[in-house]
Amino acid sequence: MSIWKHQPDLDSLHGSGKNTISELLDIRFESFDDESITASMPVDARTHQPYGLLHGGASVVLAETLGSMASYHCIDTSRFYCVGLEVNANHLRALRSGRVTGVCRPVHLGRSTHVWDIRLHGEDGKPSCISRLTVAVVPLPE
Repeated sequence: MSIWKHQPDLDSLHGSGKNTISELLDIRFESFDDESITASMPVDARTHQPYGLLHGGASVVLAETLGSMASYHCIDTSRFYCVGLEVNANHLRALRSGRVTGVCRPVHLGRSTHVWDIRLHGEDGKPSCISRLTVAVVPLPE
């Protein structure tokens, strides 16, 4: 059974990033299934820290982008919106080039909060970062 209240589609996912940090960092949504969503971004000058490694903050941007979009697709958007409450990241392995890919899966989908597990890996499939995002589901103002 699918977790999505409204089914994601790659065109609308890409369109949501127009004129945002997602576009600036070339975050690309790759796929989704009934309970996960996947996106990637380049590891290059846009996402490097001064030593030529993937910046931890850029990894967090990818993780939060994935979790936020996942939450959006799990709510009734005519009644609610989502905001991030907390994000953390454990950086496991340095990346210097290629693309980093994140896979986002739910840990908890409650009435007022969502918790997401986002696993990032390099092109070799080895983990580079594990992140958890907590999102508040807030009623739209009347």
